Amino acid sequence: MEYTETIVNNLRSFYLNGNTVDYSFRKKQLLKLRDMLSDNESKIYRALKRDLNKSKHETLTTELGMLYSEIDFAVKNLRHWMEPEKVQSPLIHKGSKSYIMKEPLGVILVISPWNYPLQLAVAPAIGAIAAGNCVLIKPSEHAPATSALLADMFSQTFDSSYVAVIEGAQETSEALLKERFDYIFFTGSSHIGKIIMRAASEHLTPVTLELGGKSPAIVDEDANINLTAKRLIWGKFTNAGQTCVAPDYLYVHEKAKFKLLKAMKKHVKALYGKEPMKNEDYTRIINEKNFDRLEKFLSEGTVLHGGNSNREMLMIKPTILDKITWEDSIMREEIFGPILPVLTFTNIEDALYKVRAIEKPLALYYFGENEKMQQQVMEYISFGGGSINDTMYHLANPHLPFGGVGHSGMGSYHGKYSFDTFSHRKSILKQTTKFDIPFRYPGSKLASKVVKNFMK
Repeated sequence: MEYTETIVNNLRSFYLNGNTVDYSFRKKQLLKLRDMLSDNESKIYRALKRDLNKSKHETLTTELGMLYSEIDFAVKNLRHWMEPEKVQSPLIHKGSKSYIMKEPLGVILVISPWNYPLQLAVAPAIGAIAAGNCVLIKPSEHAPATSALLADMFSQTFDSSYVAVIEGAQETSEALLKERFDYIFFTGSSHIGKIIMRAASEHLTPVTLELGGKSPAIVDEDANINLTAKRLIWGKFTNAGQTCVAPDYLYVHEKAKFKLLKAMKKHVKALYGKEPMKNEDYTRIINEKNFDRLEKFLSEGTVLHGGNSNREMLMIKPTILDKITWEDSIMREEIFGPILPVLTFTNIEDALYKVRAIEKPLALYYFGENEKMQQQVMEYISFGGGSINDTMYHLANPHLPFGGVGHSGMGSYHGKYSFDTFSHRKSILKQTTKFDIPFRYPGSKLASKVVKNFMK
């Protein structure tokens, strides 16, 4: 597609002209981005309401609020991040100075998903702008109102040769992946992640893949039942479960199970009402394809709570399923919806062994009061990131890297980790000309002896 080629070429020309290097320029662009979001808040609320029926509260806490925090954190720390990093030089390098420069990578492609269509499009762009790059954002066509708003906001705020948004469906993504970028940042499914990685390999383009997987919530027998239940319900059913780090399944000790499930049902009603599908602020499923996939899971196990659905409204009531086994289809793929299967264990070591044996998840949540067991769980199981006695809160801390491992992704971002992701750390050695150490040059037995002693 000539259109995509033209956009990419314009971005590259803007970058090669050196327009993005200065600290003052980068800071100004970050502040413009913040003002853009602030000036369009009412439009953002309306777009997310149309796409996913998101409430203002959920939009503010899970989309806008996180972006404001990321921008403010970047602006506050940008000068320090950009400074050359001095490092030591060994004795045989006497007279030299060594340091690391942080340079932009160039032109960045951000491909974002539909579940948090604003936040997951803009958050990577914050890091890319802070690091001095030009950015092309491809938002998801499955959230059309937000996609159109992103295109409009960015075109009204930024030079399209510096930051651009390109809308479109699969053919647009395919055309973009044929172009040469300096970095590709993708958030979405593992299946599409593999396609992105194959395409990137044609140009040896580095990638960050933010994927997903079956993130467990493990509840031990000594957990604080009421708080555990409340935090599980919030983490699972925020955005109707359409969150990459939502608890995908509950693995609970048999001695805590009865009280926990009773408390969870209480908190579903407290947070979403007796009839969640009549709640004007309850998020809907993104489209019919995903609804149909999720609805099939409702026939598995035993429904402890919920189980109702409405295809016309694209809504599924917050549902808890018991009597689930590892062989059920709901346990063979990421759910990505408001359905929580429950499995039971009697021995925590057996449970940890089972979780460790499957693909590494993007997140893991452990609920229990014993600090030794908390540490054992965190060390024993490999996962992207997680929380002890909470769900999802770890990703809102800009001091923590957010990313997956294994099948749940590669690379990380948020805060300084976003700046690092979109920067090249360039090694520099500055040598003195006031004197010259002769030991490195051939032709002297003494030199060989000295070098051998230094380098042993």
